[in-house]
Amino acid sequence: MTPLVTAAVLLAAVTHASWNAIAHRITDKLVGFTLIAGGGSLIGLAMMPFVPVPAAGAWPYLIVSAVVHLAYYVLLMRSFRLGDFGQAYPIARGTAPLVVTLLAAVFAHEVPDGWAAAGIAVSCAGLTGVALWGMRGRRPNWAAIGAALATGLTIAAYTVVDGLGVRASGSSLGYIAWLMGVEGVAIPVYALHRRRGQFVTVLRPFAAVGLLGAALSVAAYGLVLWAQTKAELAPIAALRESSIIVGAAIGAVFFKEKFGAPRIAAAGLLVVGIGLMLHAG
Repeated sequence: MTPLVTAAVLLAAVTHASWNAIAHRITDKLVGFTLIAGGGSLIGLAMMPFVPVPAAGAWPYLIVSAVVHLAYYVLLMRSFRLGDFGQAYPIARGTAPLVVTLLAAVFAHEVPDGWAAAGIAVSCAGLTGVALWGMRGRRPNWAAIGAALATGLTIAAYTVVDGLGVRASGSSLGYIAWLMGVEGVAIPVYALHRRRGQFVTVLRPFAAVGLLGAALSVAAYGLVLWAQTKAELAPIAALRESSIIVGAAIGAVFFKEKFGAPRIAAAGLLVVGIGLMLHAG
């Protein structure tokens, strides 16, 4: 990975953690994800006239990704409803890199070399530590953990699908515009059905912050998709999950969730892992 690709993925990590924090902060999860998914769809629709239409070979990937993203939103809503942000977010994000490594090896024929494999493994150990050390002193909420793990599997799935799709599209901007335009429709339609006459009323108090979350979401994933056209999928997936550290910091500062020495040690492992991956690049 070049310094430019690395910087893009790290910026994506910060913006991703930020929009997830916004989604968690909105108490009514359906309202939060309606604004973020629906806002992302509007941004995608606004981009479409100015970007190329993805090539024909990208459309099967794009359609599958839209379905997987819908499952991701549903599971992420459940994770945030059941667990703390500082717990659910690290587990969901930390599950993905190893699964992406396996899927990329099978479907994209990208087998990591020794340095990259070591970096991914060490990074995942650090990410797991950030998540699991938060459980000490209390009984695990297995429903929340299960939802977060399932969310991580959907992240791994759409990461690989979109990595292949954006490479076949001929335009990363065209792919992100059409993906956001398509995937963001279902949740607002469902919310409109559920809330009916109250739809506008419940959205209005959170509209500004929700649309900010939508813009951050599009920016975060757009950067990742662009990076996937420039480097292999597994290292990008692992580096992107440095957002867990940002998420843990947000949880500590804004949600008053504990961030102690064990998580700092786990963060150190993550930094070592990133260094190994960059050495491989």
